[in-house]
Amino acid sequence: MSEIKVQHILTMTELLLLGAKYSFVELTTSDLGKNIMKSQQAASKHLQDLDAAGYIDRVRRGQKFRVKITDKGYSAIEKLFLNLKNAIETTSTQTMVSFEGRVVSGMGEGAYYMSLEGYRRQFYEKLGYEPYPGTLNVKLVDKIFRDARREIGKYPSIFINGFSDKKRTYGWAKCYIAHINDGVIRNAAILVLERTHYDESMLEIVAPVSIKDTVGIHNGDNIRIKMLVQNL
Repeated sequence: MSEIKVQHILTMTELLLLGAKYSFVELTTSDLGKNIMKSQQAASKHLQDLDAAGYIDRVRRGQKFRVKITDKGYSAIEKLFLNLKNAIETTSTQTMVSFEGRVVSGMGEGAYYMSLEGYRRQFYEKLGYEPYPGTLNVKLVDKIFRDARREIGKYPSIFINGFSDKKRTYGWAKCYIAHINDGVIRNAAILVLERTHYDESMLEIVAPVSIKDTVGIHNGDNIRIKMLVQNL
C-alpha cells in the first residue's frame, strides 16, 4: 500500500488537477485549503509534510508557492490508485457471502430428489456434475448468518427448472456456487428450493462428492461456507 497518508490524498489530487505532474503550478495555501475543504493552516501543513516526504518540490514566491509533484510522489499516488481500482473491480465482479452453521440430519428427501433425471440432467448441464446423492443440511445458529440467508434471493443464481414426470410436478431450484471449509470443496452449491420443508435458518448444499466424507465432518460439527456471487 502507498505510504501517502490519508489526509494528504485530497491535496495530491488537487495538485494533479492543477497540472503539477508536469510542471510547477502556482497556488496559495488559502486557495488550496478552500479546494480541499480544510483551513489555510491545514493546507500549509499538508504541503510541508509532502515536501518533507519527498512527494513534492515546493518553492515560495511571495505569498504564493510554486509546487510540482516529484516522480516519487506520482509513483505513490499511482500505486494507491491501482490498489483502489483493483479492489473496486474485484468487488464489482465477485462477492463472497459467508455462512457458518452446524451440520444436522435432514429428512432423507435429498437423495431421492437428486436421483430424479429431470434434476440430474440439469445439474450436469449447468453445474458440470451430477450431485452426490443427498444434500448436506446446515443449521444457521447465529442471527448474522440467518439474515444473510434471507437476503440470498437478491443475488444472481443458476436456475434449475421445475418439471413434470406425468405423475407429479417438481419445483424449481436456484443454485449458488460455494466453497466449503476454506476451499476443501470449491464447487459445492447452495440450493434454494421452490418447495421445501425448511425455513430460512437452514442451508441445503450439494456437491459432486460426499461433503461429510471429503471434509471429515459429522452431524453436530460446525462448517464454514463461502458463497460466490458473480455481480452483474
